Amino acid sequence: MATFHFDLVSPEKLAFSGEVDQVDVPGVEGDFGVLAGHAPVIATIRPGILTITTAGKREKVIVLGGLAEVSDKGLTVLADVATAIADLDRAKFAETINEMQEKLSEKEGSELDHAIERLDHFKSIQHELNATAMH
Repeated sequence: MATFHFDLVSPEKLAFSGEVDQVDVPGVEGDFGVLAGHAPVIATIRPGILTITTAGKREKVIVLGGLAEVSDKGLTVLADVATAIADLDRAKFAETINEMQEKLSEKEGSELDHAIERLDHFKSIQHELNATAMH
């Protein structure tokens, strides 16, 4: 399988840089996979799990928003937050979800809509983490 260059960058660090077979990205308008030779595109990322496939091995990284750009140089993801699942404190993540739920009553209008949407994304990540832990 042909490979391409992939960089995953967050404000804290360069989380990943190297040649990969495929990257599955959680896009705002739907998840999408990137392979070598993918058409150029810029997409907004929603909170979710990004999957990097290299030599048959998969690495999952939680991203909490950002941008993805596919160009002739490869794929670059500029993530607001990027945390490898292995490095995630699951108890703290669950606590964050509980705090988000408690704060919903303080919001209204479009702010409430945005908070509910973000909470749904976090719950989706938590559900996938729990499903992954069972396999």
